Amino acid sequence: MTSFASSKTSGPSFGRIFITSAVVIAVVALVLLLALNDPRSPETLLSIFATRFLGILIEALPFLVLGTLVSGLIEAFIRQEDVLRLLPKNRYLATIGGAFMGLIFPVCECGVVPVARRLFTKGLPVSVGVAFLLAAPFMNPIVFASTYIAFGFGPIFIMRFVVTAVVAISVGLLFALNRQPETLLQPSSWQKEVLHTGPRRGLREGLQYTLAIASNEFFEMGRYLYVGCLLAATMQTFVPQEALLAIGNGPVLSVLVMQLLAFILSICSTVDSFFVLAFVNTFTTGSVVSFLSFGPMVDIKSTMMFTGVFRRRTVLYLVLLPFVMNLFAGVLINALGITF
Repeated sequence: MTSFASSKTSGPSFGRIFITSAVVIAVVALVLLLALNDPRSPETLLSIFATRFLGILIEALPFLVLGTLVSGLIEAFIRQEDVLRLLPKNRYLATIGGAFMGLIFPVCECGVVPVARRLFTKGLPVSVGVAFLLAAPFMNPIVFASTYIAFGFGPIFIMRFVVTAVVAISVGLLFALNRQPETLLQPSSWQKEVLHTGPRRGLREGLQYTLAIASNEFFEMGRYLYVGCLLAATMQTFVPQEALLAIGNGPVLSVLVMQLLAFILSICSTVDSFFVLAFVNTFTTGSVVSFLSFGPMVDIKSTMMFTGVFRRRTVLYLVLLPFVMNLFAGVLINALGITF
């Protein structure tokens, strides 16, 4: 019987808990300070903040649960050689395939992070995991369906697919140039194990192990999600959307504003198509596409969750590279005069 007290299922260290608690206290103190110095009523602002925080958290939690369960199933039933056998030997072809792994693991931006981390510990190359991480929040049947319902099979759907695939694959290929993946990941995400060739776990034992892994993963990644939701709610409450929208005119500025809006709002990729419908008559096509492609890749809560998987410098690349590439794609779409 496999012991559940292994290092893989051990809880977060006291140091990490202390740092997370300190960040939460700092964000709450910042919210109180901003509320007291805002001309609006502090009670009203705190009520808005609490409502938005709970809205973001409740929207994200089911997908985090799904992601951690998938992570547990991967750990319990998939061996390292299974992952390596399914990948092309060529690292660049494998990276391209990583952008479409969301068809197998249909998770959004909250659920994809624990799944990617678990796959890294099973030997998945970092470049493949990065392409999967950036593309899966759209490249899955659930988000395909929601985008189709909102926009139909037209320019928006097609361009969202193309831009997401191109950006995810491009960033993944850049990471493929790095020959030392351990320098990109946190130590807990980089566990180069000896290939396991023993018997597979039975169903009952595997399910017990799945739940043990999933519960630990939920609390491990949940603290990053919690902090991310706090920051997103703070931005939504004290940075007026009207201020962003008022300057969102023009082929370049509109794209920039919509990407910032996507980062701040941190809307789940399963529902963002319906949200952005309100902007289709006032913003450019390129800006709408950039909102739909950049938002699922990177927002406040997913950025915080990245820090539990990657080193800080890597997280910076994972934010800046998709931002610049999506900005270029949106401006190009506007320059070509493509419309809805």
